Amino acid sequence: MDYYIFIDESGDHGLKNIDPGFPNFALCGVIISQAQYDSLRDSFNSIKDHFWKDKKVIFHSRDIRKCEKEFKILLNIDIKADFYLQLDEAIKENDFTIISAVIKKEKYIKKYGKLKTDVYEIALSFIVERAVFYIDSLEDRVDKMYFVIEKRGKKEDAQLKNHFESIKQRGTYYITPERMEAYNFDIVFRDKRKNINGLQLADLAAYPIARYVNDKERANPAFDIIKPKIYNKGTKL
Repeated sequence: MDYYIFIDESGDHGLKNIDPGFPNFALCGVIISQAQYDSLRDSFNSIKDHFWKDKKVIFHSRDIRKCEKEFKILLNIDIKADFYLQLDEAIKENDFTIISAVIKKEKYIKKYGKLKTDVYEIALSFIVERAVFYIDSLEDRVDKMYFVIEKRGKKEDAQLKNHFESIKQRGTYYITPERMEAYNFDIVFRDKRKNINGLQLADLAAYPIARYVNDKERANPAFDIIKPKIYNKGTKL
């Protein structure tokens, strides 16, 4: 069976200027089988059809939080409550696993300096490693694993693809290239405007994860919904 891991980010991955209100960078991967993805897509499309009569609406975390663009309807408190209820239920009921890497940029700079190393690439390496650990635990046979990433630009996408291929060829400290080769990893880039529901789910999950790391004591109901889905391999969050 084919599996996908949809990847999106929250926060700025640059190290030059750090926003004190949001000083971390989060990369979030949603692992889901082809069969379960069909179910997720149907759930999201049902919500879009219910509120907008249009399955082409794209769930974007910032627009939802700010009640902007199509989500201006959420300024109505009753509609907002109903929307969040249906979205929360769709997320809880569908079967997927989240692997996320969050880099505390100030702590990173203190330890390593403002190196040219892209924190996006570091976070992706972590997710690739944990994806292997997760797949190892599955009873299903994984024929191919697609890493689906939002397009950022030709230069950035080429750089990221080269980094991904380097991981496959060299492995990491914990994972040999032979171990990754067994799962037939591949990377594809998709425009979020193409209405890829998996990327939309990764976007919805990335922000509350970043917020949780920023301030674990602050109320974060969105994180509470996705927390049971987060893969931690026996370690603490």
